[in-house]
Amino acid sequence: MTTPDIAARRTMVACAALVVGALTLTACGGSASADSKNGKDSAKTSTAKIAISAEDGSTDASINATGVKVSGGKLTGVKMTVAGSGQAVPGAISADGGSWKPKQQLERGTKYEIAATAKDADGRTAAANSIFSTVTTANSFIGTYTPDNGATVGAGMPVSFTFDKSITDKKAVQSHITVDSSSGQQVVGHWFGDQRLDFRPQEYWKAGSKVTMRIDLDGVQGAKGVYGVQKKTVSFTVGRSQVSTVDVNTQTMTVVRDGRTIKSVPISAGSPDHTTYNGQMVISEKFTQTRMNGSTVGYGGEYDIPDVPHAMRLTQSGTFIHGNYWYNKGNPPFGRQGTSHGCVGLADVQGAQGATSAKWFFDNTLVGDVVIVKNSPDKTVAPDNGLNGWNMAWSAWTAGSAV
Repeated sequence: MTTPDIAARRTMVACAALVVGALTLTACGGSASADSKNGKDSAKTSTAKIAISAEDGSTDASINATGVKVSGGKLTGVKMTVAGSGQAVPGAISADGGSWKPKQQLERGTKYEIAATAKDADGRTAAANSIFSTVTTANSFIGTYTPDNGATVGAGMPVSFTFDKSITDKKAVQSHITVDSSSGQQVVGHWFGDQRLDFRPQEYWKAGSKVTMRIDLDGVQGAKGVYGVQKKTVSFTVGRSQVSTVDVNTQTMTVVRDGRTIKSVPISAGSPDHTTYNGQMVISEKFTQTRMNGSTVGYGGEYDIPDVPHAMRLTQSGTFIHGNYWYNKGNPPFGRQGTSHGCVGLADVQGAQGATSAKWFFDNTLVGDVVIVKNSPDKTVAPDNGLNGWNMAWSAWTAGSAV
């Protein structure tokens, strides 16, 4: 039989056990009121949210737009490396701490790693990581273009893109390339096949105008499974207007600059067996000296001259206006008859030195200047043979636009 005293003691022990249990549960659950005394709530996560544009595991990341952004905080560190090799990719955090981007364009078809950290206003940290690959060469396209950024060119210079893949969605690609001139001239694109897109105004560019092309092809699908990777702005300046007219009947060339004739020089056009194209031709390249081998343009071994002076390209098929030092100095004199294989020759000396007609013309010519050939028995040069779209009527040019 239990006495009252013993029962009372058992009741007190049980109550004490309950109190200890209650204290233990409170300790395991933490004390929100105790943390709030320090002005922070350790149970909350950082409000800084990091976003890496290239998702973890992605295989088609942009080589231009890949980077890191943060909201609700500031970036404290970003490390980007080439996966496998560990090679660092230089980059910089913006002044406001809100973003980071690489200093240079990434490589196509390359695997990268990004590790980023940030803090919110209360000093709580956040982290994010991504391992990804950029779009491959096989699944992307690039357009090689002319003129280059910062160039000064002649009034006939078109903007010309040559793409390394066939483009099937021409409208999508063309609509993401804009070309504007400070002259206010309307500029229209024209497709030559599936890989070349040229832009020009109806008439030659106005002298002194500035032309700006904006290339926004990054991520644009040009064909099934093939995307653009370029995003940049390019500008060039149109110099003075110079148009030189070669008259095959008289074997002379008249140079007109800004509407005024500045020189007339004798030339030697193509022979009766190898005539020169008629039409408007734009100088696309200049070489102080270059080799000309007839076998490269279908003439077999008829000629191979290693040091042709003052050579300026007129067509892709091999027509040049260039210096000629090997002509017959006897009768008839230079400029009386056509003797070339289709090029336009100017009197010159070997070594590209001396005060010759060829050197004067070379020194006074810009890439983009126009040379017009008339009265030749040959046909008019094809608009896509070189940068020679001026030989196409404006109605036909605009009909070849995809937008």
